[in-house]
Amino acid sequence: MRIAAVQMVSTPHVDENLAAAGRLLAQAAAEGCELAVLPEYFCLMGLADTDKLAIREAPGSGPIQDWLAAAAHRHGLWLVGGTVPLAAGDDAHVRNTSLAYAPSGACVARYDKIHLFRFDGGREQYDEARVIERGTQPAAFTLTDRAGHAWRVGLSVCYDLRFPELYRALAADLLVVPSAFTHQTGQAHWELLLRARAIENLAYVCAPAQGGVHPSGRRTWGHSLVADPWGALLAQREADGEGLAVATLDAAHLARCRARLPALEHRVL
Repeated sequence: MRIAAVQMVSTPHVDENLAAAGRLLAQAAAEGCELAVLPEYFCLMGLADTDKLAIREAPGSGPIQDWLAAAAHRHGLWLVGGTVPLAAGDDAHVRNTSLAYAPSGACVARYDKIHLFRFDGGREQYDEARVIERGTQPAAFTLTDRAGHAWRVGLSVCYDLRFPELYRALAADLLVVPSAFTHQTGQAHWELLLRARAIENLAYVCAPAQGGVHPSGRRTWGHSLVADPWGALLAQREADGEGLAVATLDAAHLARCRARLPALEHRVL
């Protein structure tokens, strides 16, 4: 199964971001991909954290969700829509939600980001809990590729990557990690953590990211990648800017890795 991790440099303008995402999804479909994954905050990287509040949508209804459903159907793709701000328990917060769509345009899974990023890097400080209400439940879905193989796809978002127990609970064949890693933390930990999650779960990992300097001045790390169950990099974007990291997943290779080293069967705790 051919898949694409979509790298973007999103702006404070939703229309611009949807146009950019549309170009990249068309490219992924033209390259024969069956699944494409957009990065976290693909629809909006605002000038302030609170900008998310102005575009929040009710679950199942809204222009961004409608756009994702239409894009999946138009291109015949399984699509994981990065994250979308959905309504939370009060007007001062949103859920940072990853939605998965079938090629029919039907929404097949919803995951609300569980782990909320807080970081003090001196000049760079973040606290997602100020505006985001955390989720509580892991989520996964099953897709059947054109060859008839069923893949269990586990959903996660960015900072979740630092919590391996989530990925154990997902018990997936493919782990997707739409992200907006800061340049500082990404340079130190991005590739290392992703390859570790692939190795310890004997699973493929698809990690699309924001990658570049945004109008707010924030700089994201990028380096969108796909890793295999043995930890090898199958594709990675080295440059800033929008583009794709495209790779082919092999169900037989996944089975061989798990048979050769049956670590998942050896768990005790």
